[in-house]
Amino acid sequence: MSFFSRSFPALNRLKQLAFRPRGVEEFFENGVTLPTEKSWTGRAWRATELRLKSFDDLHKLWYVLLKERNLLAVQTEEARRFHISKQYFSNKGREMKCKKSMARIKFVLNERRLAWVEANKLQRLARTEESAVNTKVASSSSTASKATTESAAAGSA
Repeated sequence: MSFFSRSFPALNRLKQLAFRPRGVEEFFENGVTLPTEKSWTGRAWRATELRLKSFDDLHKLWYVLLKERNLLAVQTEEARRFHISKQYFSNKGREMKCKKSMARIKFVLNERRLAWVEANKLQRLARTEESAVNTKVASSSSTASKATTESAAAGSA
């Protein structure tokens, strides 16, 4: 370990960030086209968990899942190209988890869109009712003022 690594831990983090794979390298897991050992993965995201996320978080998660799906598609294609049997290499479980999570993100975003549309409808309805009440009140007050003016004029004559 060098002097700079011990003295400046932020420098190590900067190196990690600066040398992250970009471009085509992102299609390969740990720098290899096909993994040699089976990696453990978690479960798909639940809709209840996704409802708690902000729009920006859902957007970021969508692209992380899209990259994962593309990585898995590359691995599947490489296995097919090298004539590796599905018995020895298959990532169907991970593909299904990605697809399910992506479908659930779309579902949650559609729920939010429908709620927004409904809220706009209710707001428009409330505005029209309010304007109808205001015009009714204004017309009844102008009628009442006309009647009092006429009665005052008749009383003075």
